[in-house]
Amino acid sequence: MSSTTNRSKAVVSLAQVERDASPSQIMAATRRVAEASGDFSWLSPGDTVFIKPVINSGNPYPATTSPSAVAAMVGLLKEKGAGRILVGDMGGIAHLKQRPQGVKGSTRRLAMATGLAQAAEEAGAELHFFEEAGWDAFFEDHPAPGSHWKGGLMLPMVLRQVDHIVLMPRCSRHALLGSTLGLKAVVGYMRFDTRLEYHRHGAHIQEMTAEANTVSTLLEKQRLVVSAADKIMANYGPDKGLVLTPEVGLVMASTSVTAHDLVSLAWLILNRRALSGEQLGMFSDPNSSQLVANLANHAVAGMLGGLGAALTAQTLTRQDLASIGQDRILARAFEVLGGVPEVEPMLSGPELKQGLIDDLMGVASLGVA
Repeated sequence: MSSTTNRSKAVVSLAQVERDASPSQIMAATRRVAEASGDFSWLSPGDTVFIKPVINSGNPYPATTSPSAVAAMVGLLKEKGAGRILVGDMGGIAHLKQRPQGVKGSTRRLAMATGLAQAAEEAGAELHFFEEAGWDAFFEDHPAPGSHWKGGLMLPMVLRQVDHIVLMPRCSRHALLGSTLGLKAVVGYMRFDTRLEYHRHGAHIQEMTAEANTVSTLLEKQRLVVSAADKIMANYGPDKGLVLTPEVGLVMASTSVTAHDLVSLAWLILNRRALSGEQLGMFSDPNSSQLVANLANHAVAGMLGGLGAALTAQTLTRQDLASIGQDRILARAFEVLGGVPEVEPMLSGPELKQGLIDDLMGVASLGVA
């Protein structure tokens, strides 16, 4: 990663939760970090807010976003004066097939299986799953100039109808891209023809992930990124894998998606140090193998676009996940989203163990200073 001389400060608020924390403890920590990350001056009474979790499958957190964290965010936004609060996403290709002629599968059913749908509704939100509005309920938005995208991205029309977006990802390994955090969550917005382009251009899929976050809608409306990370999907991913529950878990929030992902990726790397042997082999951790990661991307392209797409997809080049400096998604994000942020950790609530903060920020600073 290239160095930068004018780094802007970005606060990442962190809260500690003990292992096997209760839903109420996760909710309390989520509220603390969200409030500590800013004053919510962007929110006016009656504004409509879209909460974007990750519901790529029907598997429970951390394969998908924490229902407790989403419920807490809905409640906090209502207290701050929000009007309508919508919660939604669109599932992954392994669980949903979207075509102009119709849809097979249901993100609503996936969300119900995870418990997220019930948690969101009980907290007072409305559910909105992009495929249910139909193929034509998408609009074209464009990434910043100089991107690897050949054209615009087809995004759900509902994003034009809301005032603000709150992104709520999780902390996970990913079989193709190495990790899936805040920046990668943008794929959930994409209509399936856009997802096909994304996977067909596997040679630059990491860069395209970051570039997709530069569409004007997200730049103008995304206010906050919040993750529960008391559980981490440490290998395989995104739908399944080894779940680690560290003795001290984290919940984090930032107004900057790049700062959030710096800390979230550092947390993933730090926890993956406990893995060894078979846990890091290609059958348990596909992204550890160039052959497997590339073949998996060809397979996804085929699921999206048929045999021709599978055969003609570009070669995906995996990346090691030993340090921040090796991550191509963040490297490109720094280039297109305002540079390398100077992360300022803000401890919210009971103080974190100083050794943990030192370790976390040490990993977060590798290769970016």
